[in-house]
Amino acid sequence: MSEAIMSMPPTPRLWLLGQCTLELGAEPVELCHNGQRLLAFMGLRGRVCRTVLAGTLWPEATEEHARGSLRTALWKLPRTEPALIGRCGEALVVSPALRVDVHELTSTALGVLKGCEPSVCEQPTLGDLTGDELLPGWDENWVLVERERVRQLRLHALDALAEVLTRQGQTALALEAAWASVRREPLRESANRAVVSAHLAEGNVHEAIRHYQVFRRLLQEELGVEPTPLFSGMLPVHRTDPCV
Repeated sequence: MSEAIMSMPPTPRLWLLGQCTLELGAEPVELCHNGQRLLAFMGLRGRVCRTVLAGTLWPEATEEHARGSLRTALWKLPRTEPALIGRCGEALVVSPALRVDVHELTSTALGVLKGCEPSVCEQPTLGDLTGDELLPGWDENWVLVERERVRQLRLHALDALAEVLTRQGQTALALEAAWASVRREPLRESANRAVVSAHLAEGNVHEAIRHYQVFRRLLQEELGVEPTPLFSGMLPVHRTDPCV
């Protein structure tokens, strides 16, 4: 059994949050530029028609040249068993063995958003929901769409995690989750409501009012609007005026 374990191929892992990196076991593997783009796109989508893939990655080339560039990029990928990208008819599919960090983040975030209340020991940490953005510096349209999807998913998950922690009485951790969301998007009202909710749960009414006032001024200066009635209704009306 020990020999069988030793002979198992290293688990391939693809990092897309931050710099695009492929690891086989613990060793990073050098990829050419087109190899990075190919693995990143396939890692995000999982299964793609060859024509769609070629046209997306090489949009300015003719179909013939785009498909030729795709064949070259596939040929230059590291040889693994099973292959990182396999063929299923006219589609290309990612190997089930390839672990992609974005999917792990997505799974964690969706678990929080489903509304279940896990035990303290099962609670995801802030590190599970924060970190680098998706492929920073890449400006292709398909990356921009996926980057915004991941950004929104993170923000919603952080807001939800703050709410769960507040209900569980873990207000200090709730504030950390809420502030992580606020730092990413200061004008996001739901994140700022989560901060106020945690303060109120602790009985720190003054802190809650002060945070509301700071957010209200920021919203007025940046967008010229007021917080929603849902937010202002969390605090006594006569205590939320910025002059108080």
